[in-house]
Amino acid sequence: MATHNDLGRLGEQLAKAHLEGLGYEILDENWTHGKAEVDLVAYKDKTIIFVEVKARSGNFFGEPEDFVDNRKQKLLAEAADEYIYLMNHQGEARFDIVAILFDSKQNHTLKHIEDAFWPSSPI
Repeated sequence: MATHNDLGRLGEQLAKAHLEGLGYEILDENWTHGKAEVDLVAYKDKTIIFVEVKARSGNFFGEPEDFVDNRKQKLLAEAADEYIYLMNHQGEARFDIVAILFDSKQNHTLKHIEDAFWPSSPI
């Protein structure tokens, strides 16, 4: 089985290929602001999409997407605000999650959750 970091990198590669296959343009990968890292920043139909990729080797403790908690959402929102400001983006924005679950034979299922959340007020 791949190590934690290898699994994460593989998950991000699979997510990027999935999104590109759907016609998304990848603007940035692993973009950081403060304590936040946005795995993928994509663009499609005048919308910037901030994508959190969660890859797991099992779902014993929950589905991969369950790990995008309120704290993580708040960090992503702060990073997104900065990205939108820096790029002077005037269109729509949304937050997606790409959840990838690997089995013991390295097969995987990929779930793309569009508009997965809208960050709430600070915690």
